[in-house]
Amino acid sequence: MLTGHPSGPPDPSALSPDSYRTDRSDLVIVGAGVVGAACAYYAARAGLRVTVIDRGPVAGGTTGAGEGNLLVSDKEPGPELELALFSAQLWQELATELPARIEYETKGGLVVASTEPGLAALRDFAARQTGAGVVAVDVPADRLTDLEPHLAPGLAGGFHYPQDAQVQPALAAAHLLRAAADAGRLTLRLGEEVTGFLIGARGEVRGVRTHRGEVRAPHVLNAAGTWGGQLARLAGVELPVLPRRGFVLVTEPLPRVVRHKVYSAEYVADVASGSAALQTSAVVEGTPAGPVLIGASRERVGFDRTLSVEVLRRLGAQALRLFPVLAEVRAIRTYAGFRPYLPDHLPAIGPDPRVPGLLHACGHEGAGIGLAPATGALVAALLTGHEPPLPMGPFAPDRFAREGAAR
Repeated sequence: MLTGHPSGPPDPSALSPDSYRTDRSDLVIVGAGVVGAACAYYAARAGLRVTVIDRGPVAGGTTGAGEGNLLVSDKEPGPELELALFSAQLWQELATELPARIEYETKGGLVVASTEPGLAALRDFAARQTGAGVVAVDVPADRLTDLEPHLAPGLAGGFHYPQDAQVQPALAAAHLLRAAADAGRLTLRLGEEVTGFLIGARGEVRGVRTHRGEVRAPHVLNAAGTWGGQLARLAGVELPVLPRRGFVLVTEPLPRVVRHKVYSAEYVADVASGSAALQTSAVVEGTPAGPVLIGASRERVGFDRTLSVEVLRRLGAQALRLFPVLAEVRAIRTYAGFRPYLPDHLPAIGPDPRVPGLLHACGHEGAGIGLAPATGALVAALLTGHEPPLPMGPFAPDRFAREGAAR
């Protein structure tokens, strides 16, 4: 789900590039969203000198259009869920290290089904998740209002996921970078677009070229999010990252009428779908600042930001079916953003064997904020010669090229 968070832009004191300077770098990271920031944080903590480059501001892309969900509830057992569970542990640690302004909130998630067949499917899904380490608590229909007093009557039941959490994504990205800077290991170059790669005599990456000059380092990390495919092509490789657009409605500030992230069981199927067509499924959540956020939609329409009245009408209607109390509430604004989609719904993380020195950390779709710390920890382990804490094979950046060659 993509949203505009009501808490406003990152603290400017955490973003000034002038104080973030080192003389030389071991790693150039292209992208100052939360994934790039987490990679910078863990690389700096591992002792590496890092330069982060972005053509815009910190969190100026998908991160700035995200509400900050840290979810395990929507993930099938498998590599992404393992990454999410590891990341959930790291977010707990980061919440004690970063300022409280990142708004880390362990509010949990509630997934509801409107029909008995839907509940049976949700129960099977939750059972498989439980076997993989997720806490999923069966909530009978007559106990749903214990968790959400304003839920509509007549729902078949649901599952409570206490491990789901939330963070303010733009502030989290800013303060991850601030922490790397405080360690004296970060150079931050904002408003600087990468126009090409510096390539050595053996085809290895030696840095990047921007409109302001050259930035040299033995490793370059592609953390460009939705634009990760375009950046990869500058290095001469294909990575099939595509934008998947999403809208959200933001209401006027309210008392806390929605306590958890609440969504319909259909949302899980939409997340896993590869369809390019429009899909909408109700996702409703309150925020510490008061507004209620309403999503979620998914469609592949390139980078088209045109406002879709049809999508907004669907989102509003689906939200009211879950929370009739919102019928008299005003929606005061809407946002759009682009999730970085890869065909198998897994991010590309790690070195690209086609271009020595090039690494990728992109394609996380709508889960990048939740998966950012684990991604950063994996990248830092690889760069420092340590055993990664999770198997890297499922995230191999060249897996699509290998699949194509095998056909």
